[in-house]
Amino acid sequence: MRRKDSFDVAPVASVLAPPAPRIQRPALRVVSDLSPANRAVVPSKRARLVPVRRRGGTLVTLGNWWVLHRKFALRMIALAVLVMLAGGAYVMRDDLADGGGIVASLVTGQIADAGFGIEKIEISGLALTREADVARALGIAEGETSLGFDIAEARLRIEEIPSVASATIRKVYPDSLLVTISEKQPVARWRVDGATMLIDASGSPIAPARSENADLPLVIGEGAGDNAMAMINLINRYPDLTFDLAALNRVADRRWDLIFYSGLRVQLPETGVVDALSRLNSYQLDHQVLQRDLDLIDMRVAQYVAVRPTVREEER
Repeated sequence: MRRKDSFDVAPVASVLAPPAPRIQRPALRVVSDLSPANRAVVPSKRARLVPVRRRGGTLVTLGNWWVLHRKFALRMIALAVLVMLAGGAYVMRDDLADGGGIVASLVTGQIADAGFGIEKIEISGLALTREADVARALGIAEGETSLGFDIAEARLRIEEIPSVASATIRKVYPDSLLVTISEKQPVARWRVDGATMLIDASGSPIAPARSENADLPLVIGEGAGDNAMAMINLINRYPDLTFDLAALNRVADRRWDLIFYSGLRVQLPETGVVDALSRLNSYQLDHQVLQRDLDLIDMRVAQYVAVRPTVREEER
């Protein structure tokens, strides 16, 4: 009779896996040392040691220095060459200058003989500027060629002429120059120290006044040129006051007088000129005061007007 808690045990051979196949390895073989350390090497008579000669000396030192400092050495050599050339040029400067001048003269002469010498100059746009001033500013020397002529420098010299606003120069090969002048615009005539000059809007003199410029306003006195444009613009607001007006006279560079061809002088104040001209224009429109037989109208004091009648010889 079998107990309840008993169990069957299977054979071990049936539970374990089959064994791995056995690997056959070759047997190890002992090899003797190829170069035993304990065996002394005896050189033969033929294989003797040859002593190595150590390299040295100045050439080797220079070679090493050249490899390490080649860039620095090249710079020093170039600097030395430049110093030598500069010194030689300074010593022979006179001879070099004479030789260069001779060569330049020969080359320029040959170019001029080839038909490139400047023979014709055409100048346009002249009204206030003299042709002689433009020719002098061009600075064309004898034998000057169109190939070597510097038009930029010549243009700057021409524009230094007071009456010239701008200039253009054009080469027409082989032997011509075309010069076009743009002049400044005169706005008035300025008489000072016995001379009458044309002035531009800035008050700068640009050229001597001529008879054909008589229609321009005339300002007189020291400092009149600097303040002319402001006064001319102001007086032009009143056309009735400009009729028969001969000149605007600057007094002590402080105030203005109006001078008419009839001999009448109107003294304007130092300040309040606009108000004074407005009142004078009203007097002219209402009473034709400028056509009266008067020598002087004094408006230097605000709100007051003083007049002086003309004294005739027979009245005296």
